[in-house]
Amino acid sequence: MIRATLPRLPLRALACAAMASVVLAGCVNLAPAYETPASPVPSALPSAGITTATPIDIGWRDFFVDKQLQGVIELALANNRDLRVAALNIERARAQYGIARADLFPTVNAGAAGTRSRTPGSLSTSGESRIASQYSANLGMTAYELDLFGRVRNLGDSALQSYFQTEETQRSTQISLVASVATAWLQLAADEQRLQLARSTLESQRKSFELVQRSHALGAQSGLALAQSQSTVDAARADAAAFDSQVEQDRNALALLVGTTPPPELLPTAATTADVAQLLVPPAGLSSNVLQQRPDVRAAEHALRASNADIGAARAAFFPRIALTASAGTASSTLSGLFTSGSKAWSFAPSISVPIFDGGANRANLQVAQAQQKIQIATYEKAVQTAFREVADALAERRTLAERLDAQRSLRAATARSFELSQSLFKSGAANYLDVLDAQRSDYAAQQTLIGLQLTEQTNRLAIYKALGGGWSEASGAAPQPSQGE
Repeated sequence: MIRATLPRLPLRALACAAMASVVLAGCVNLAPAYETPASPVPSALPSAGITTATPIDIGWRDFFVDKQLQGVIELALANNRDLRVAALNIERARAQYGIARADLFPTVNAGAAGTRSRTPGSLSTSGESRIASQYSANLGMTAYELDLFGRVRNLGDSALQSYFQTEETQRSTQISLVASVATAWLQLAADEQRLQLARSTLESQRKSFELVQRSHALGAQSGLALAQSQSTVDAARADAAAFDSQVEQDRNALALLVGTTPPPELLPTAATTADVAQLLVPPAGLSSNVLQQRPDVRAAEHALRASNADIGAARAAFFPRIALTASAGTASSTLSGLFTSGSKAWSFAPSISVPIFDGGANRANLQVAQAQQKIQIATYEKAVQTAFREVADALAERRTLAERLDAQRSLRAATARSFELSQSLFKSGAANYLDVLDAQRSDYAAQQTLIGLQLTEQTNRLAIYKALGGGWSEASGAAPQPSQGE
C-alpha cells in the first residue's frame, strides 16, 4: 500500500509548488503607496478674453477644415519616420513587459534523457566489465521564486508602467507631428503669398523705372530720381529671389516631416488665405486639471508610477528569497520499461537565500530607486508647469491678435491710399519721386507684416489646440482612454 501511494506524492507536490506562485506571490507589497503630486500651477486656466468655448477633445480631422491640409497630415501619419520609431518603441516595451510578467509564473519544461556507460572489469567491484543504461522522462521547474515580498511583481509593475509611458510618448509624438506638419504647411502658404507680393511689386517697380527712365531722357527727371528708381527695382529683385528660395526650402521641410513628397494638389498656393483650422478657446474658469490628460503629462506620471514600483523591488531585496526546483516523471534502466509500473521518479528541492552581507549594494540600490522617484516627481511637476505655460502663452497672444490684425489692416489700407495719392501727385508734378518711393516702401512693408500677422493668427489657433492635448485622436470624442491596469 505504501508503494502504491508514494508515486502520487511527487505529482501532488509539483502541482502544489506550481500553485504556490498564485497563492503566495505578492503576499507583501513593499512599494510606497502612490499619490499623484499636487498640481504646482493655478487651479484654473487663464481666460482669453473671448467667449468661444469649443470642446477641447475635437479630433484633428475636425479641427483642420482645409481638405488639402488634412491630406498632408494623413500622409505624414502614414510615412513619418519618427512616428514609426515611436510605434516600434511601443512594440518593444510591450515585449519587455511580457518578459517581466512571465517571471510571476513558474517555467515548466518537459525533458527526456538517456545514457549508456561501460565500466571495465579493472574498475568493477565484481572484476567483470559492466554496461549500465538509464532513461528518464519528466516535467520540472527550476529555481522558481516565490514572490513573498513582491520583488518580482514590482518589477513587472515597473515594466507595465514603462509600457504605458511609451504609449503616451507615441501619442505625444503624433501631436507634435500633426502640429509641425500644419505649421510647415501654413508657413509655406505664407511664403507663397510673400513671393507673389514680391513678384507683383517687382513688376510695378520695373514699370515705374521705365517711366522715370523716359522722363530722364526728356530731361524731366534728374539722375538722382533715376538712380533711386533703379535701387528699388534691384531691391525688389532680391526680395523675389529670396522668397523663391524660401518657398523651396519650405517644401523640403514639409516633405521631411511628411516622410514623402506631397503631391502638388495638396500644397498651398498664394490664394490659400481662408482659415484652415477652427478657433478653440477653453471657457473661462476651466480647471487646469485638464492638462493632466496631455500625453506628455501622462507619460511623466507613468514614469513616476514605475519609480514607485522600483522602490518596492529594491526593498524586497533585503528579505529572504525562496526558490523551488521540482520535477516528476519516470526513470528506468531500459527504454521499454520507461513507462511501466513502478518507474515513477520525482525530486523536490526548495532553497532559501538570506542576505547577510553584500557590501552595501542593496542599500545603494534602494537609495538609487528613492532618488529616481524624487527625480520623476520633479519631472512630472515640470511637465504640468510647462503645459500650463504653453496654454497661458497661447491664450495671452490670442487676447491681442484681433486688435493687432484690425490695426494692421487699417494701416495697410492707409499706406495703399498714400501710395496711390503720391503717384497721382507725382504725375501732376506736385510731388517728387522720393515721396512715391517712400509711400511704396511703406505699403510693401505693411503688406508683408499683414501676411506674417495672419500666419501668427493661424498658428496661434494651432498652438492652443496642441497645448490642450489635441492632435492625437482623428475624430471628435475619440480621445484616448486610460489603459487597463492604470
